[in-house]
Amino acid sequence: MIQPVICFGQQPCGFFPKRFLVAKINTARALQKEIGGKIVFFYHDSDADYRETITIMRDKTTGDEVRLNFTQENKLQKKHSPLYLKRIPGNWKEETLKQLPRFISSSPLPLLSDLALAKLEGEGQGEGLMEIFKSVNSKFVADFCLQMYQKMGLLDGIEVVRSSDKNFRKSAIDILEGFADIEYQGEIVRAKIGKDKLSLHEGGTVYTYLPKPDKISKEQINAGKDERFGWMNSVIHCTHYILGEGEKNYLKTLDFPEVKFIDRQQIEQADYAWISDN
Repeated sequence: MIQPVICFGQQPCGFFPKRFLVAKINTARALQKEIGGKIVFFYHDSDADYRETITIMRDKTTGDEVRLNFTQENKLQKKHSPLYLKRIPGNWKEETLKQLPRFISSSPLPLLSDLALAKLEGEGQGEGLMEIFKSVNSKFVADFCLQMYQKMGLLDGIEVVRSSDKNFRKSAIDILEGFADIEYQGEIVRAKIGKDKLSLHEGGTVYTYLPKPDKISKEQINAGKDERFGWMNSVIHCTHYILGEGEKNYLKTLDFPEVKFIDRQQIEQADYAWISDN
């Protein structure tokens, strides 16, 4: 029998993960308990949209909604560099730490996985979000988010495959339309590949066009949303996939009859940061 491979995908979605990511993880773990197999997290850190990492929380005193995000060193990097290459300025962590007591408590973080719970019982205590945040020193946005999720215990026992990984890209199928990570004005940007040129979407109908290099290596290329699932699954070969709400609008599930698609569990305030079990 084929061992089940349960997969879910997500871009970096905040330095504290959004609640819908936790719902995907819960769904995958529940399914694993039922059918066995392994869980794979496809971490799509090749995306360039800085809005993906907006972290939404409520002020404990006022109840006001507050949106925090990473900052970057320049406008080009913020808008067009892939998340795995967006650099975090040195003062961002210190400034963010000053704000966190407005939103989080000093209580130990509730843990989800059996492995994390076993570890907690062995040590006799858990870490709070503030301590976990302080312990992460990654210089790039996607690395920072991933380390946060791992240290929070969310990904214990889960294999992580990153869309930025050159070995993954080399192993994946060729894609018809995609994006290329190329150098432009001293930064690496994620540019749409056209027939004769590359383009950066500036918003609306405005584009910046770049000359197309004579050669773009496979390690530079990553898929847009229409081809992303097939590109991903040519390497992961999942048998079950946890569907995000957004994916339902564009993923053509009938094209993949070998995969069973599972709706993620419903969760309240799905776009908010998961900073408690409430």
